[in-house]
Order: sequence, then C-alpha cells, then structure tokens
Amino acid sequence: MKIKSLSLAIISATALLSGAAQAYETGDIIVRGGLASVNPDVDSGNLYAAGVEQADSKVDVNNETQLGLSLTYMIQDNIGIELLAATPFSHKLQGKGGLSALGEFAEVKHLPPTLSVQYYPMDNSSLFQPYVGLGLNYTIFFSEKFINGADSTFNSLELDDSLGLAAQVGFDYQVADNWSLNAAVWYMDIDTTGTFKGPAGDYKIDVSLDPWVYMAGVAYRF
Repeated sequence: MKIKSLSLAIISATALLSGAAQAYETGDIIVRGGLASVNPDVDSGNLYAAGVEQADSKVDVNNETQLGLSLTYMIQDNIGIELLAATPFSHKLQGKGGLSALGEFAEVKHLPPTLSVQYYPMDNSSLFQPYVGLGLNYTIFFSEKFINGADSTFNSLELDDSLGLAAQVGFDYQVADNWSLNAAVWYMDIDTTGTFKGPAGDYKIDVSLDPWVYMAGVAYRF
C-alpha cells in the first residue's frame, strides 16, 4: 500500500509539473514588466561653435531607471516578435574637458521603442526559457532644455531622433501556470546630434550613446 501510494503521489506530482511547465506556444502573448535601467556608453565628439571645432569639449550622459514594459507575440513555438516600451527616461547632460565648468547643463527626455525578433531555444516542457533577440530601436528625444543657469546663455536645444540596431538576451523562469520571473539586457545603437544657439551663434555636437539597458521583473502569458 505504501509503495502504491508513493507511486500515485509521484505520478500526480509529475502530471502537475508537466502541466505547469508548458511554457510558450504559437499564438501566446507574453507581457513583461519591471524596472528598466538605461546606462549610456557615451562617445562624444567635440562641440562646434559657428562651424569651428572646440578642442576637448565633450559631454557625458547619466544613467536613469524607469518602468519598462514589453509585449511578445509567439508566431511559432520558438519564435516571437517583441515590442519594448517604457515610461519616459530623463537624462542629464554634463560637460567634460573644456566644458567641465558647465557641470550638469541640460536635461532631455526620451522614449526607446524597440521591435525585435526573439528566438527561444528550449522546448515548451522547460520551466527555464532563455531567449535572444535582434531588432531595431527608434529613440525619440523630447523636452530638451538647459538647466542650472545654462539657459541664461544658451537656448533652442534639440536632439535628433535615432534609428539603430538592438540586440538582447534574457530569460523567463516559470513560477506558476502563467507567471514567470524575467530578466533581460539589451544593447542599443543610438546616435544623435545636438544643436542649440548661444553667443557664438549656432552650436552642434555629435554624441554616440549606445546604452546597455537592463530590466528585471515578471512575465505573464495570455
């Protein structure tokens, strides 16, 4: 009787685990949400004032964390299409080199919608679902403004929007029928040109931001 009871318990547990482990299938919709941190890897060119390059006059950009959200539609059991969104990120621009005296002189907000094709190498009997993705990022800059007194000298700040490649790796770990823990990282190719006006006339600076974006949170499958 004990052996029979133990066998039944093992069979029941196996059945329950098998049911819980059905991960992603064609037609599934996966919503992921959590904290997303944008960490720019800044490579700044020099500032041009009235067309003249100013030696060693660069900028840096700080990190920022906001709520991140992504939506994936599984077009096959192992392939999904993901749209990444977030609440607006706000970054401070800080002077470097010859611009160090400016300190944090400007603020800009951006949204980084990213569309990717994802590949899930594990079959849908696995609780652990790693994935990789490749796609395009379109970064929209807005609400550009000078701060900390710089607005008394400079005005009309604008940053060009950016279109570039994006790559990602991530994983989900299923903890309930439709719920998983999620973590992911993206690398995004983001380049922009900043223009503004000041005492010397027109100013321009090219900046490569190329951020690493980290997100940790939960995923829910519909």
